[in-house]
Amino acid sequence: MDLKVPSLRLDSIDVFRALTMFLMIFVNDLWTLEGVPWWLEHSKGADDAMGVSDVVFPGFLFIVGLSIPFAISNRKAKGDTPIIVIYHILERTFALLVMGIYLVNLETAVSGMVISKSVWSLLMVLAFFLIWNSYPSKGELKYASYKLIGYVILAGLAVAYKGGDPAHPVSMGTHWYGILGLIGWSYLISAMIYFFAGDNLFGVVGGWLFLVIFNLAEFSHMLGIVDPIRKYVWIVGSGSMPAFAMGGVTASVIYRQYIRRTGAGNVYLLILLVLGVLSLLYGFGTRPYWGISKIRATPAWVGICSGISFIAFAFLFWLVDLKKIKWWAEVIKPAGTSTLTCYLVPYVWYAIITMLGISLPMFLRTGVIGLIKSMCFALLVIIVTGLINRIGVKLKI
Repeated sequence: MDLKVPSLRLDSIDVFRALTMFLMIFVNDLWTLEGVPWWLEHSKGADDAMGVSDVVFPGFLFIVGLSIPFAISNRKAKGDTPIIVIYHILERTFALLVMGIYLVNLETAVSGMVISKSVWSLLMVLAFFLIWNSYPSKGELKYASYKLIGYVILAGLAVAYKGGDPAHPVSMGTHWYGILGLIGWSYLISAMIYFFAGDNLFGVVGGWLFLVIFNLAEFSHMLGIVDPIRKYVWIVGSGSMPAFAMGGVTASVIYRQYIRRTGAGNVYLLILLVLGVLSLLYGFGTRPYWGISKIRATPAWVGICSGISFIAFAFLFWLVDLKKIKWWAEVIKPAGTSTLTCYLVPYVWYAIITMLGISLPMFLRTGVIGLIKSMCFALLVIIVTGLINRIGVKLKI
């Protein structure tokens, strides 16, 4: 008997997002530990290798893609015109790019600024929340003033900033766009592809394959195709990062167009698994040529991480949407529904402990105990996110 999917909304997407955010906070906290196993960390650019940390970001981009068809379709269903939808896409991209650039510059900030690096970090996060907090519909004038204050703070931080070499500091710049910025560019490309293709599976798959092939051409110099295109088209990570997102878009469009109408849950599982296996075969098939590398964004990294994402989503779809076993994810729910807030909370914590000079004993930051500490930290961040959500603090872009 076929498994049935009664609802258009897929709870597995939120659970997948929450789990990925938990892992992202966990791996981002590994810098505080000593003796971290190599297979948990990022692999070096020259290595033919991939650690757990190298899989988390592609998984998140895949989830960004999973959400795009539902988000854009919901806006259209509410009566938003195409112009308003495009404006929202651009507005969201702008927010992610701004936050990404500031977070990147935070990493290279040096002493000698008018304020300390920790204070600079706290003011940066405060400005983000002032500008992009989810405010109530009433009191628009008051909240507009909050947003203005946030932009003034960001401008002041840009003026006060010094980074790079302490002996020869430089001003703020777009060195690279950071994790949030790369998510922003990938979101923009994938959202615009879906905006024009809609739920047309051929159009969506065509956009996905174009990005995958563009990435492959970057390494293989296939027929010299990539060189003239590169003069006119800039694609994040040579197409790799939006390719992850378009893989997610493809999975959602398949569900929206063919599965939700028939309720054929087991067919969808099979499709996801097939796409996962094909992606893995592509990844391992190209590995002998350029190796697996997140830093270099090789085709093998794109294929293998896409395959892992498809298979992980298939499992969660089966568990959460079909079997309705989702009680276990309740504790991490805020990470799936308030993801950006969750991502920024650690920056507040790291700044505060630096200012106060707090440091855990070495035995709590080493080996298995250290890993447990980082897992507990990730869980605590999610719990704090849920608590501040209740008092009206929640980023929304």
